Amino acid sequence: MKRNYLKKLINTLLVVLICASAAHAKKEPNTLTKKEKKQGWVLLFDGKTTKGWRAAVTNKTGFPDNKDGWAVEDGKFIILAGGKGGDIVTLNKYSDFELRVEFMVKEHKSNSGIKYYVSETKYRKGEALGIEFQTENSDQGDRIKVALAAAYDIFPADQSKVRAAEPGSWNKVRIVSKNKVVQHWLNGKKVLEYERGSKAFKDAVANSKFHNISNFGELKEGRFLLQDHGNEVAFRNIKVLEL
Repeated sequence: MKRNYLKKLINTLLVVLICASAAHAKKEPNTLTKKEKKQGWVLLFDGKTTKGWRAAVTNKTGFPDNKDGWAVEDGKFIILAGGKGGDIVTLNKYSDFELRVEFMVKEHKSNSGIKYYVSETKYRKGEALGIEFQTENSDQGDRIKVALAAAYDIFPADQSKVRAAEPGSWNKVRIVSKNKVVQHWLNGKKVLEYERGSKAFKDAVANSKFHNISNFGELKEGRFLLQDHGNEVAFRNIKVLEL
């Protein structure tokens, strides 16, 4: 009886130690592992400051100073509701890359986007131009070109593979672009692939709201942009690997 008790106690302690070890080993948000550093990954958000970002489509070089627009809290880059912050862009430009971002919405209709190959040529209402990974997860019906994970208004994501996290939980985005071939990944699933500058791409742009924009989405390099669309959305673990 005593031997069985000791055996159970030892097994319980082993389970506790394993769980504690796993919890300790869990990667902290907004950090890079030794392997990632060796591979060349670079953090675009340190979880504490706005370093590396500035306001989009402006002559100013700094970050938006409106306290009602953006916030950095608990390791999260947060667009506050109200649309007073404006879009922000990276200081650096990128050509071939893998971009990884985690985002979290408060509700399904929370609208925002992650743009790449951004040109700061002013579009309507000062909006910066770029291809957008759509992050809104509201029901768009037949308008799948503007649904979650689409290249906004250009190509739809494969809706059979799109699986969004519930509001309040984190979604994981990967955008891979190499030799003009672009992939959209959401929560571990590749949901879209297309080639910039191809006939299919040009035809899709011609049938989009960007049809009057010359060579839309075909920049050799551009900035990344986080979109302020008036709803609260949080971002973290923003990092890039140049390919």
